[in-house]
Amino acid sequence: MNKLKTLANRLPVGMLSLAMAFSLLLSSCAGRSSNGNLTIFGVFYIILAVAAFLSLIKQDWSTGKKIIWGLIIWFFPFGGSIIYFLFSGRR
Repeated sequence: MNKLKTLANRLPVGMLSLAMAFSLLLSSCAGRSSNGNLTIFGVFYIILAVAAFLSLIKQDWSTGKKIIWGLIIWFFPFGGSIIYFLFSGRR
């Protein structure tokens, strides 16, 4: 029962981060060239953003703090991931 409660507490953050990660793949900020292919910068950005979101999900922070960091990563596409890794105080 305790595991189910823990899973239920993580569900909103998990759904939000999944939606954000999916939108990263489809966004125009992903570093696409004029013919629609990903550039080297776009591939690097996607890897960095996915790593930041996976790290964010693993943190044992409150839901509010996770959502704030998720929004920072999402609204500042490249810099948000770097800011997260530098200043989040993660373990």
